[in-house]
Amino acid sequence: QVQLVESGGGLVQAGGSLRLSCAASGGTFSGYPMGWFRQAPGKGREFVAAISWTSSSSTYADSVKGRFTISRDNAKNSVYLQMNSLKAEDTAVYYCAVGSDIPRLRLRIVDYWGQGTQVTVSS
Repeated sequence: QVQLVESGGGLVQAGGSLRLSCAASGGTFSGYPMGWFRQAPGKGREFVAAISWTSSSSTYADSVKGRFTISRDNAKNSVYLQMNSLKAEDTAVYYCAVGSDIPRLRLRIVDYWGQGTQVTVSS
């Protein structure tokens, strides 16, 4: 079955950086966009970023634009999230996902979810 496994989370000071990775297996991901979401304690899961299969198109939530960069390596069935200038409000569990198209991903219409990785930013 399809599995998405995130890694790279941890504890970092405000202003620092982290790089999250997500490895996909058990399915065919050719042609599908991938994305990142996050869920802070007591809040709903929110869209963070998404990238097309060819990497020609990417989109970000306003709250992370200019600080986060999404990328992917199709040969490794992997997607990454480089997070710079981290803030305390970026603290959340981060999830990767596969969807049918980017507009649906932005609406949290997702085909597969990962199990999440915790990111904690201390102020």
